[in-house]
Amino acid sequence: MRLTKWTKWAAIAGVTVLLTSGCSVLKSKESQEIDPPQNVAGTNGKTGEAVPTSAQVQQGIQVTMYMKDINNYVAPVTVHIPKTDAVARTTLEYMVEDGAAKTLLPAGFKGLLPKGTTVKGLDINKDKKVATVDFSKEFNNYSAADERKILEAVTWTLTGFPNVNEVRIWVEGKELKEMPKGRLPIVGALSRAMGINLERAEGADYGQTTPVTLYFLGQSDGSNSYYVPITRMVKRTEDKAKATIEQLIAGPMRNNLFSVMQSTVDVPKIDSANGIITVNFTDTLLGPDRKAPGEALQSIVLSLTEIAGDSKVQIMVNNDVKVTSTDNQSYSKPVSRPTNVNAIKM
Repeated sequence: MRLTKWTKWAAIAGVTVLLTSGCSVLKSKESQEIDPPQNVAGTNGKTGEAVPTSAQVQQGIQVTMYMKDINNYVAPVTVHIPKTDAVARTTLEYMVEDGAAKTLLPAGFKGLLPKGTTVKGLDINKDKKVATVDFSKEFNNYSAADERKILEAVTWTLTGFPNVNEVRIWVEGKELKEMPKGRLPIVGALSRAMGINLERAEGADYGQTTPVTLYFLGQSDGSNSYYVPITRMVKRTEDKAKATIEQLIAGPMRNNLFSVMQSTVDVPKIDSANGIITVNFTDTLLGPDRKAPGEALQSIVLSLTEIAGDSKVQIMVNNDVKVTSTDNQSYSKPVSRPTNVNAIKM
């Protein structure tokens, strides 16, 4: 049976991993400035440890980078960094273990790029939307257990910028064809099609699957919650939006993540037209206070917009757009994907 391009990536238990191909020529610096986004998807309470209060950071910019959390998931964290003309490059530099972001991160989070790694060059081809990053030799000094996580972290961080869809990785001026520790093959450019924190739904066969990326809740210290993306392989379907909501209702497969919706929620009616995904729930979504859980609605928006990043999501309950959420956010109009996720409050 011929595997699809995605399932070749997904078959991580001894099956060859393949990526899409592309091309780019590396330059010594970013070829195009990236305007960092400012919108934030909130989290519960204040996260993080000793956050710097210097005027430089307070007046800086917000960027979302992918780090390893206390449960070894790759998860987004949005932090303030000083203003810079090389936003993407600086963001990668903050992802180095025990680097500049160490004091900014929530408890239990750490950078995935090995200590001492530097970014020697970063080129962004604005026409092809391909970012090519050249790391120093220290990039190779990682734990084998983190091999795929590193690729996920770099890829998902850079593709979070609006002018990047694919990523190519070089080390010391040479394109990386495979990861040096576990020999994980890399063929060409990486994209979010590779998934993140992969898992397979019960009964799903690698050759007959559809990937859906779901946002569940993790906790850094037993009280502060944040969103964790999980790419789950489910039985093949043409309706990814419906499968996404069904899997959110089914909840996490691992006990160190938490559901965003009750299992008693009815599967909603879902329509997609003109760039808007409309999700029409029954009142089983609502709590005793007749409000929809805020974390559920944020998770729905994050998860559905992974299908098409430029889509908006309209939440309805019993055909009514006047949905009140427990976090007092407005969902009466179609909602765009938040640019920054898991923002650390200053």
